[in-house]
Amino acid sequence: MSPVKSSQPKNHPHPYLSGNFAPVYRVLPLTTCLFSGALPSALAGGEYVRNGGNPVMNETQGRDAHWFDGDGMLSGVTFRRTCVEGRIEPEFVNQYILTDVFLSTITSPALKTPILPSITTLVNPLSSLLAILLSILRTIVLVVLSHLPGSQQTIKKISVANTSILYHDGRALATCESGVPMRISLPGLDTVGWFNGRQSEGEGGRDAHPAFGGNGFLSFMKEWTTAHPRVDPKTSELLLFHSTFVPPYVHYSIIPSSMTQGSKETLQPRCSVLNAPVSGIRSAKMMHDFGVSSTHTIIMDLPLSLDPLNLVKNIPVVSYDPSGRSRFGVFPRYQPSRVLWFETNPCCIFHTANSWDSTVAIENPTEEKVSAVNLLACRLTSATLVYSAGDLAAPIPLAPLPNLQEEEEQCRLYFYQFRISPPLSVEEYNNLGKQNVILHQWALSAIPFEFPSVRDSVSMSAAKYIYGCSVAGATFGAALGRAVKINSLVKVDVETLITKGMRSPPTQITGCVDKRNMAEILASKDPEDSIKVFKMPEGWYAQEPRFVPRDHGRSEDDGWLLSYVFDEAQLDSTGECPISAKSELWIIDAKNMKDVVAKIYLPQRVPYGLHGNWFSEEQVQRRLKWDHRLGDAGWDCGVGWRGLCLENWIEDAVKDSVGDSGKVGG
Repeated sequence: MSPVKSSQPKNHPHPYLSGNFAPVYRVLPLTTCLFSGALPSALAGGEYVRNGGNPVMNETQGRDAHWFDGDGMLSGVTFRRTCVEGRIEPEFVNQYILTDVFLSTITSPALKTPILPSITTLVNPLSSLLAILLSILRTIVLVVLSHLPGSQQTIKKISVANTSILYHDGRALATCESGVPMRISLPGLDTVGWFNGRQSEGEGGRDAHPAFGGNGFLSFMKEWTTAHPRVDPKTSELLLFHSTFVPPYVHYSIIPSSMTQGSKETLQPRCSVLNAPVSGIRSAKMMHDFGVSSTHTIIMDLPLSLDPLNLVKNIPVVSYDPSGRSRFGVFPRYQPSRVLWFETNPCCIFHTANSWDSTVAIENPTEEKVSAVNLLACRLTSATLVYSAGDLAAPIPLAPLPNLQEEEEQCRLYFYQFRISPPLSVEEYNNLGKQNVILHQWALSAIPFEFPSVRDSVSMSAAKYIYGCSVAGATFGAALGRAVKINSLVKVDVETLITKGMRSPPTQITGCVDKRNMAEILASKDPEDSIKVFKMPEGWYAQEPRFVPRDHGRSEDDGWLLSYVFDEAQLDSTGECPISAKSELWIIDAKNMKDVVAKIYLPQRVPYGLHGNWFSEEQVQRRLKWDHRLGDAGWDCGVGWRGLCLENWIEDAVKDSVGDSGKVGG
């Protein structure tokens, strides 16, 4: 790859550190919000929470920075039941996640740049070997110093827990692939402590059973966990993988639920699979997500490396090889040793939407056998997003790509079907070039599509609808030339489009079922259109939506989408957010994708972030106990709400960082 310099001037604001991407520094306890419209009764007692990077140290604007960097901050809206029957009162809360890195930062006033190296430093082809080594060495030194006497905060884990949040087994867990999940308490979003696969800090007692990472010198690395664990809606198992820098590069774990259904009592915890190796991966990769059906798991070995050994080859630690191959490893849920590998054209996939099994009847008519495993994923034809999110131009390939691997810049919702039964004969395997068979691989729609989600109750099965984000009025390639902002929320009837594609299969890899562009879809008057789009008003932008079902709904899409939105008319003449800028939470009818049934007016803005989740009233109430006084995850301030003390720390840090202008506050 040949590096290219950005065409933008060096002194331009970083697109992912300015406007509504800029961090906020004010943390609020549960604060009552005004709203308009009618709040659905299905929201009562639940809470919507979104995670995202919010760097507490942001004063050095010329430094390397990336959208995926930054300290984790949770922003939530809880729908509190009042004493007036049927009345719901929305309350906003936001909190920094009290990771070791965050606490060390705010208690070290001498620090002028973040403790961890930016992804931009690691991915930039223009970064010198010396610069990368120094940035990594600096982090190691700071971590070591934190363990010495006199340090106010020990850095035990390097995760910033800034990517996503999910619910499992009485715990809300914030995630990031540089460490184990962090347990969060609902609804106030207090930090409880690191979750090791057995228990969280702050829960009291010690579980002597093996945990993530196991024992040994490299155990710290083997506990690094995907930012997108999956929870089976039927078995309540938590499935996840751990990606490392050393062979076998990927380990795999399944954490069963220890809580009986409908009870707050816990069972003796046990683990079906813990730190099991997945064979067949040849080098360290940037692995963000994976696929899970009710019986199988899919690991993606794509040509996007995350490997310190790249420095020996004089290429960046994070590097994309457009001449490489994409490989998908499919194995039975409890048997990662039986992995089958499927190979195809190079691509990047950061998010999968859903996976499910296709079955065939066998000898007993009441029994079925899995014949294929299906995957829906957001497939990018390059790694441009990795570079643009760091305000970098993507490098140009040094050598021309093979004709069969040349594709236009795109990010589309793709369908893959992997044949696993009947197994190939030796003759078939040899005739196919010793490769397993991908029966189908094509796009469902031509429009850009990312940040996918599915109704939780139908995940890991053949769901009819997938929800996600898109951009209208620009091509995906043009959108990557600046900060990607979401002005369209999309519902795709994947069942209909897959059926159509099966009847008349598009060209493998490059083909597409629905070839309409966004303008043509928006112009459609068909109430049964397989693609429906909620277009934001001009100047307004949304974030990843989450689906909330209607109680006793009649169809899979009977419910609402929740999304934080922001009106950029609030930006000042320099494109920055004044301290008075505010966001809203919109509740959108998911069935017709037209009506905003309610708008909640937040007391401050919520920066454009990453992933969120909906927690039902049962999940908010059905949580494991934890002891506020233990202070394992943070500091015991001696008050009921630790955020009161934390806010004072943050305010002092901000005064040192940004002065009194208030522009980047909010």
